[in-house]
Amino acid sequence: MINRQLGMVYILMKQGTVTAAELSERFEVSVRTIYRDMDTLSAAGIPIYAKKGKNGGICLTEQFVLDKMLLTQKEQQEILSGLISLRETGAEKEDTALQKLGAFFRTDPVDWLAIDLSDWSGRRKQLYENIREAILGRRLIQFDYYGQSGQMSHRTVEPVQLLFKEYTWYLKAFCRERNAWRIFKLFRMKRLEVLDELFVPRQDCAQEEKEEACRPFTVIDIWIDQKEAYRIYDRFEEDEIEVLPDGNFMVHMHADVDDWVYGVILGFGPSARVLAPPQIRSEVRRRILGMARWYEE
Repeated sequence: MINRQLGMVYILMKQGTVTAAELSERFEVSVRTIYRDMDTLSAAGIPIYAKKGKNGGICLTEQFVLDKMLLTQKEQQEILSGLISLRETGAEKEDTALQKLGAFFRTDPVDWLAIDLSDWSGRRKQLYENIREAILGRRLIQFDYYGQSGQMSHRTVEPVQLLFKEYTWYLKAFCRERNAWRIFKLFRMKRLEVLDELFVPRQDCAQEEKEEACRPFTVIDIWIDQKEAYRIYDRFEEDEIEVLPDGNFMVHMHADVDDWVYGVILGFGPSARVLAPPQIRSEVRRRILGMARWYEE
């Protein structure tokens, strides 16, 4: 009998309102037995009651459902904190849900996170908001995009996720021009427009991402002057940094080599020197000489 009564509570928590006839059929007992179980549960302090009418049946109070669905006070606070995080990404409309749940849980959320997705000028704020609305609404977006070579192309994509990695923001999306999943750097996206056309989410691209993540990184050995110590620990992981006996540094940078990597290296100016591999050293030298020609008198 106890197992049946616990089973009733679980079903009501999961399904909401259930008729006595459905419960009697489920537990293979009479409807009268179900009502006796209701009386027993009610006497035990379970707020169970019966609603009359077309959509009537047996149900639990909403407060009991939320309190008992393994939501401890700590977990309730985590839910509120999660809503704060969502609000900080630009979802200002979540304030209503935040206020309602805060009042319902009878607790004040801890405003522990502040995120500003815009740049200092504030010009990119609308870009993030448009992408967010497109992702949540399953709407196509189109934009002009500058690739690594500097050439511009027009793209129409199905956006699925904003991604922050290596100090910058990216958009994960299915590109209809390339008929494949792509990662777009937001700073290279221009004249973005959210279209009215909706799209159906495609199969998860986790496998493609896994294959992308398994690509081998290049290890670049860079000697860096000790006066750049503060920048070294800002930029590189601890296990990539070797402190030399003279106080200078040898950084073993793990990277998927592209223009961004060369920008990091050149950003150290005369304080850094690439030692290996030779092809990276040669490319850095070529770029430095190319820059120097601009300053020849």
